[in-house]
Amino acid sequence: MSDAAPVRVLSPSAVHSSLEAIVEAHRSRGGGEVRLKFETAPAMKQLLEAGEPADIVVAPPAVMEEIAQRGKVAAGERIVLGRAGVGVMVRAGQPAPDVSTTEALKRALLDADAIVHTRASSGTYVAQLLARLGLSERIAARTRSFHDAQETFTYFLGLKGRDIGFGGIPEIRRWTDRGLRLAGPLPPDIQNYTAYAAALAAHPLNPAGARRFLRFLAGPEARAIFTAHGVEP
Repeated sequence: MSDAAPVRVLSPSAVHSSLEAIVEAHRSRGGGEVRLKFETAPAMKQLLEAGEPADIVVAPPAVMEEIAQRGKVAAGERIVLGRAGVGVMVRAGQPAPDVSTTEALKRALLDADAIVHTRASSGTYVAQLLARLGLSERIAARTRSFHDAQETFTYFLGLKGRDIGFGGIPEIRRWTDRGLRLAGPLPPDIQNYTAYAAALAAHPLNPAGARRFLRFLAGPEARAIFTAHGVEP
C-alpha cells in the first residue's frame, strides 16, 4: 500500500477532541492524512474481530492486551497517551449541584430528577460505583444509560429537570459549546481514571505513515494538546 494512503486510527471517543487537534497539528507539520474512527471499547473489539481496517489502535490497557492476544495489534512498544477521569455534568444554565465530596454527590443523586451515563468505560465504572454506594436500587427508575457519549449527551441535553450526567471529563469538555457544563470531577476518594495507549495494528495498510504518526503522538506537541483537552499525563 502506498505511503500516500491515509493512516486509519480506531479509538475510543474519550480522546476524540485531543486526537482531532493532534491530527490537525500533524497535518500542519507536513504529515499525511489521518482518518479517525471513534467507538466504545467493546465495539472496537467487535470491529477488529470483523476485519475493520486500521493502522493504529488506541485503547485502555485491558482492551489493548485482549486485542493483542487476538493478534490485532503488533507486538512491541505501546505509546502511553494519558488518562481521563470521570466527570459530573449539567446543562449550561442549570444550577450545578455540590459534588465535591462523596456524601454531597450521594445527596445530589438522590435529589436528581434523572441520572444519565454511558455504557463505555466511564459509564461502566459509574454503574459499579452507584451499586457500591448503595444507590442503584434507590435511583433505578430515574437512571438511563446509552451506548456512547453521542447518544448519552444528546439525550441529556433534551431533559428539563434537575438532572445529573456522568462522562469522561475530556468528552464533557468537548460538548461545552453544545450546552453541557462540567459540574466537577468525581471526588478524589471515588475517582476512576481510564488510561489510553496507542499501538501499531497487526496489519497496517500504511505502516510507514502509521509509524510517523505514532512518533508524533509520543512527542511534546501532542502531549500538550492532550493536557489541554483534559487527558492527564
